[in-house]
Parts: sequence; C-alpha cells; structure tokens
Amino acid sequence: MSGPLRFLRDNGLTLAFGTGFLLTLTGQAFAGCAELNTVLRSSGLNPVGCGEYVLTSDFLVDVTENWQSEFLQFFLFAFGTVWLVQRGSPESKELDSIGRESDERQKTGAFATPESPRAASAGGLRQSLYSNSLGIVMCLIFLLSWLAQSVTGVVTYNEGQLRELQDPVGWSTYVLSAEFWNRTLQNWQSELLAVASMAILSVYLRQRGSPESKPVGAAHTATGVEG
Repeated sequence: MSGPLRFLRDNGLTLAFGTGFLLTLTGQAFAGCAELNTVLRSSGLNPVGCGEYVLTSDFLVDVTENWQSEFLQFFLFAFGTVWLVQRGSPESKELDSIGRESDERQKTGAFATPESPRAASAGGLRQSLYSNSLGIVMCLIFLLSWLAQSVTGVVTYNEGQLRELQDPVGWSTYVLSAEFWNRTLQNWQSELLAVASMAILSVYLRQRGSPESKPVGAAHTATGVEG
C-alpha cells in the first residue's frame, strides 16, 4: 500500500469525521445566514452575506454553545470513568480497576517501555500533567467555549433587546439570566443522556466490528471488553 493510501487508512476515522465537521459547519453557516436574512428583511433591514454572517454573534454563539456542551461531555467522561464503572459495558473499566491504577498497569515511571511517551517515564510534575493531559485539554476547551458562548450570547441578546427598544444588559447579568441557562442546560442534558444511554445500552446491544461494542458473543456481564 502506497504512502498516501496508507495515511488515509491509518487516519480514516479522524479524516472522515473532520471532513463531516467542516461540511456541516459550512451548511450551518449558509442555513443560519438565510434564517438571519429572513428576520432582517421582515424588520426592514438590509440582509448580510455569508462571509459577514460567520463573523456575527448570531453564528458564533450557536457554534460555541454546541462546542462547550460536547467538550463538557468528553471532560466528564474522561474523568468520571477513572472512578465510576458500569457492569457489562465496554465503555467502562473492569470492575476491579477503579481508580488511577498502578504504575505497572499504566506503564509509567520504572514500568515505562521503550515505546512509551517520554513523559510517561519522567517523574514529578511533567508526568502528573501528562497523566491527566486528556482531561485537562478537554476541560480547557470546554471553559474557553463556554466563555466564548457567554460573550457572543450577550451580544446577540442585547441586539434583540435594542430591536425591542429595551435596555441592554451586562455580561454578568446575562450569565445569570434564565435565557443563558436555558440555552446551556438544553445542551448539557442531551449530552449527559447520550453518555448514559451508550454506557447502559452497550451492555445488552452489539455492533459487530466496532470498538465501542463488545464482541457479539460476549456475555452481558463482560465488562471493559471491546469488539
């Protein structure tokens, strides 16, 4: 297999979902622009182009609102599965592996192999940070997305306030408002439901060939086993 084909095969999952992300983001931009222009025309205002629309708070608040809920899900799942298990789920660790696990099992420190990342064999802060790097990065992206959502959200909210000839509000007032938390909690509850559903449904249901599923013939009680 040639180099380019091998690269496509070896990175197919990321490339496929990354391409899907860009296509759907582009579709969202066009659809959102059309929706906004419908509102602007009904208000007797000039429509905007798609290039201008993607820089508006209307577009950015919707994008960041979705991002922060997704990365909250990944952050909670990465940290939660250290201590929480689900009997029979491939999304869970084995029932006797609750916690951070030993250096031997995690291949850190003296138990690192030649193939291990250098940070795994390092000690102190470097190893500690690397040992939690996935959750830390997910948490940072969540917090930054949440902040971006709140900033763009207050701009969008105040635009609506001005159109209704009402006074705009400050960021702190908006973050404590029912409008902000209604938008936020709608996304959070759906993400948490999705994780809980995947954890319990994968106990009893199968998807042949998927690492998110147990082997078709695995017992329902088999935990931490992937297909």
